[in-house]
Amino acid sequence: QVQLVESGGGLVQAGGSLRLSCVASGNIFRLSAMGWYRQAPGKQRELVATIIIGGSSNYADSVRGRFTISRDNAKNAVYLQMNSLKPEDTAVYYCNVDQWGTRYWGKGTLVTVSS
Repeated sequence: QVQLVESGGGLVQAGGSLRLSCVASGNIFRLSAMGWYRQAPGKQRELVATIIIGGSSNYADSVRGRFTISRDNAKNAVYLQMNSLKPEDTAVYYCNVDQWGTRYWGKGTLVTVSS
């Protein structure tokens, strides 16, 4: 079993920045992929960004150029640096990791961007 704990969410003004952190613990052997999803009120959960052990990453078109994902394997952590935030970025952000084909989810952290 793997447990994920997110932090860094909060209220910011449009144009501001925020950094989300996610730390994994438990029976960790190999976290092949780590990433972030988000879900806004009334909308489906969507992929924001993912990163694999080799460092390759991908982003949703809506955040590319503004968000940066990174990971620290020694700390079993993944981060999401969010810049130039927009009101439409408001959502609950969920950390997600893959280990041996099994997906694990955090409880989420709320990001609210005001106009």
